[in-house]
Amino acid sequence: MKNLMRISIYMMIFIGLMVVGPSCSESETEESTSTTSSTTSETTQATAAPTPEPESNKLVIYSGRSEKLVGPIIEQFALTSGIDVDVKYGKTAEIAATIMEEGSNSPADLFFAQDPGGLGVIEANDMFISLPDTITGLVPDNRKSEMNKWVGITGRARTLVHNTGIDKGDLPNDLWELVNDSRWKGKIGYAPTNGSFQAMVSGMRAEWGEEKTEEWLNALLAQDPQIYPKNTPQVAAAAAGEIDIGLVNHYYLHRFLADQGDAFEARNHHLPAGGPGSIVLVAGAGVLKTADNEDNALLFLNYLLSTVGQQYFAAQTYEYPLIEGVKTQRILTPLEEINSPQISYTKMNDLQGTIDLLTKVGALQ
Repeated sequence: MKNLMRISIYMMIFIGLMVVGPSCSESETEESTSTTSSTTSETTQATAAPTPEPESNKLVIYSGRSEKLVGPIIEQFALTSGIDVDVKYGKTAEIAATIMEEGSNSPADLFFAQDPGGLGVIEANDMFISLPDTITGLVPDNRKSEMNKWVGITGRARTLVHNTGIDKGDLPNDLWELVNDSRWKGKIGYAPTNGSFQAMVSGMRAEWGEEKTEEWLNALLAQDPQIYPKNTPQVAAAAAGEIDIGLVNHYYLHRFLADQGDAFEARNHHLPAGGPGSIVLVAGAGVLKTADNEDNALLFLNYLLSTVGQQYFAAQTYEYPLIEGVKTQRILTPLEEINSPQISYTKMNDLQGTIDLLTKVGALQ
């Protein structure tokens, strides 16, 4: 996380958030390498309502979400608020570990995480402030910390991406059918090092318990799955027929469809029987107790949960907005049609336990 670079203010072209079409490319993944960026606002022109002039002009964000996904909206916030924003990018688990290691000496004001597991680690160690109701009240109760220590920003549904040559009636009804049916042997893709896959396994542990989750993981490995470093190549592999099914987040497919159109030979399959394979994970954020710029961090959270911020994610990254009144892409399956389990995010805090289990069964080395 030592690579420093200065980001130019390219967001002048992004002022028209509401009219710019989808621009996410195949390389835009959550598994970004660690970098540090500095955004200096040189103008206060913006599409959002003016924000109050803060006492401090700084904000330090540690982001487990990739720069290509969230960099533009962070730039837009800097332009809108006049705040100088420094961002350290990396994988959510790595960023959480860094915050833990830095402790009271951490320069971070805010942790923006890919999944609730990373946020839960920091919450469990009592390193977040309690957020005001004016922020947490913007999202549903099941999309934030039960103790209001962090708040969800967007929803990301786990799903199966599959080749369009497979008849819909032949697709699995749940995750157990996937691992117990020999027709999928050697034709399943997964990314064991990916934070969202690990969060799904944490959801399994919370819903099923340790023994049943271990049984499912062993059954998956018995299917000789193809290993991928992240989600994007699984979607590409499904379209190319290299695999039949991949375990991914919903929005990766939609970037391909936006770029290549309906001829792209892969689609999502939301499991009819639900279960952890259909869990809706949130990307979220919390403010650290050691923050030097707490007020600015709260301004940033308000911005992400504004109509402008939520519309950015809905239009540009194909994620589900968490506030009311924001239109989603018409190609997205409505959240209410996904049979998602109601698993408490608090029960998914044990990220290390999930990594230990994946290591035990041989999914991680």
